[in-house]
Amino acid sequence: MQVFFMALPFLCIIFIFNYLPLWGWAFAFFNYRPGLSLLDCEFVGFSHFTRLFGNPVLFSQLINSLKNTLGIVSIGWLFSPLPMLFAILLSEVRFKIYQRVVQTITTLPNFVSWIIVYSLMFSLLNVNTGAVNELLSFLGFPRVNFLISSDNVWFKMWLIGAWKGLGWSAIIYFAAIAGIDKTLFEAAMVDGANRIQKIWYITLPCLLPTYFVLFIISIGSFLSTGMEQYLIFQNPLNKESIEVLDLYVFNIGITRGQISFGTAIGMMKSTISIIMFSAANVLSKYIRGESVF
Repeated sequence: MQVFFMALPFLCIIFIFNYLPLWGWAFAFFNYRPGLSLLDCEFVGFSHFTRLFGNPVLFSQLINSLKNTLGIVSIGWLFSPLPMLFAILLSEVRFKIYQRVVQTITTLPNFVSWIIVYSLMFSLLNVNTGAVNELLSFLGFPRVNFLISSDNVWFKMWLIGAWKGLGWSAIIYFAAIAGIDKTLFEAAMVDGANRIQKIWYITLPCLLPTYFVLFIISIGSFLSTGMEQYLIFQNPLNKESIEVLDLYVFNIGITRGQISFGTAIGMMKSTISIIMFSAANVLSKYIRGESVF
């Protein structure tokens, strides 16, 4: 009971910010007009859902945003072991002060807003006065328009996001490493194992269950990339390659004022995410014998 009361404030926060807003899904079944009560709006049923597939222009835009989303997410999945490897390597540093300084420095960007991140990237990568381009010009190389160009947008967005979230994503692995039974390392040392062998045969296998749980959760949220980063880095030249699904919903619902239609797309995205998470969980249970729940 004591544990329940300790968790109660967090459960209330989850309910208020994650479950209570679900009543807004009702907007998808009405022609909502800002300023009017939902009861005063026309009920249209599933027309917004059928409209998405009946309009070739909207459908092509949706497919393009899905392509961008899957492209960026796939790169993230490909490099998903990076936080785990970073935590392993940093935990092997014997100089504890250096270890804590590096961990703090790599964690801080997670708490910096995307506006500040864009300002920093602009200072570094701006084609005219950016530090990187100044260095390239000094070395005799042509300047590169990193921010505006649509070349390799998916990789650039992943790279900036990985830099921002690497330290924060590694925290759970630091906790998992701290929870490994120290007698395993002592026994390996008695058997003559070196540091690489202890990492390969003890640390890595102990971290894999945590990695797979986080990977399964990421599969469930593979359509939810967020839109702040892409909204800020978006420009007319890279819009077609950078507009992910969350940004497309924002542009439809807020920029174009089609709130009901945007809500319908968001509902479909959530439904697909739940199905994907359930399928990944069942597959994990079948292959590994373990699941998230």
